[in-house]
Amino acid sequence: MFAPARAGRPSPAAGTAGELDPAQAREAGALMRVNHVGEICAQALYQSQALFSRSGSLRRHFEEAASEELDHLAWTAERVAQLGTHTSHLAPLWWAGAFAWGSLAGLAGDDWSLGFVVETERQVEAHLASHLDRLPADDAASRAIVDQMKREEAAHADAALAAGARPLPAPVQGLMRLAAKVMTTVAHHV
Repeated sequence: MFAPARAGRPSPAAGTAGELDPAQAREAGALMRVNHVGEICAQALYQSQALFSRSGSLRRHFEEAASEELDHLAWTAERVAQLGTHTSHLAPLWWAGAFAWGSLAGLAGDDWSLGFVVETERQVEAHLASHLDRLPADDAASRAIVDQMKREEAAHADAALAAGARPLPAPVQGLMRLAAKVMTTVAHHV
C-alpha cells in the first residue's frame, strides 16, 4: 500500500489525448481518486479472501484477480497524478476496512466469499458506469481506463458466479451499498 503499484499491462490510456480545463481536471481527478480507492479496497478484499480460502484453486483465482486489480491500481494512480491531484489520504483506513470485510467473507466459506465477489463486482461495475457518465467527454484517458476496468470487473463477477457463488442476503447487499456510498463520498474529497 505504501509502495507505488506497478502494472503488468500497459495502461488503456496510453496514446490518448485530450485537453481539460481546470474544472474538468478537478472533477476527473476526484472521480479517478475514488476509483483508486476502489482498487485499494480490491487488493485488500482479494488478499484477505485468498488468505481464508479453503480451496487451493480458489486461492489462486483470488490471487490472479488481485494481480489484474493491481493493474487497475497502477493505472488509476498514474491518472490521478496526471490530473494534478492526490490519491486519498485515508488509504490505510480503506484498505483495513476492506481487509476486514474480505476476511469475514472468507471465514464464512468459499461459496459465501464468491458471493461477496459477485456482489462487490456488480456494485463496482455500476459505479464505474456512472463515472463514464460523469467524466468529461474530452477525457479520453480516464474514460479508457474506466471502461477497461468496468469490463474486467464484470468478468470477475461472472467467474465467481460460475465457480459456485452463493447469493448474499439482501441486508448484506444493502450494508455493502451503504459502506460503498460512504467510501465514495469521502474519497471524492479526501
